[in-house]
Amino acid sequence: MTATAAQLAHFIEPASFGWLDQMGFVNSAVGRLILACVLGALVGLERELAKKAPGIRTNLLICLGAAFFTILSGVIAGDGGNKGQIASNIVQGIGFLGAGLILHNRSRLSGLASAASVWVVASIGMACGAELYAPATVAALIVIVAMVLVGFLERRVNLKPYSVTYKARGADQLLMLQGILATLDIQNLPLSNVETTSIGDLQRVIFPLNATNRQHDQLRHQLSTQPGMSQILSFRDPEDD
Repeated sequence: MTATAAQLAHFIEPASFGWLDQMGFVNSAVGRLILACVLGALVGLERELAKKAPGIRTNLLICLGAAFFTILSGVIAGDGGNKGQIASNIVQGIGFLGAGLILHNRSRLSGLASAASVWVVASIGMACGAELYAPATVAALIVIVAMVLVGFLERRVNLKPYSVTYKARGADQLLMLQGILATLDIQNLPLSNVETTSIGDLQRVIFPLNATNRQHDQLRHQLSTQPGMSQILSFRDPEDD
């Protein structure tokens, strides 16, 4: 057998790990995998509390999978192999997963923050798999703070508009529509996707609006003072980031 044939035979042979090798692998991997689950679950918990997807289970599994693939990179590649090949493909695979969370509706994009969180959670899992525990923990805390605190500040200082669905109730549908148009003209906001329904003598007008927190507060007050309005209800769009 030539030297080349011997090398090929070596690569074709399946990897063989004895019981002691496997137990040693488990002992070295279990802490990394558990930390990846904990950090992924913490990010998912914030998403659950905000009623956004993906939640605890999905973020936990993404972080766990990224960590496990990172650990396996070194095992499968062996000595002298390309240990970064599997890890590099994690980034591409998570990119496809995150793209599925982005939606285009009502002339706007939603799901960008959720897609970005999935991408970051995968990187946290990779850090856990590489035994970079402190950077992984810090990164998870930064993600949670960014999601909670920065999102709150965006709304409080009116930096970011968000979508709210309004439901106006009254007895005269035409009068309600005139009052809604007059109010939106003052705020220089467009009216679109209007739905009208009636239940007996009760008339309802439903419409979405994308505006800042201050504008929504002003709209609720102004709409409630319009003639023909008996009640104004508003609901935050669940697809909004």
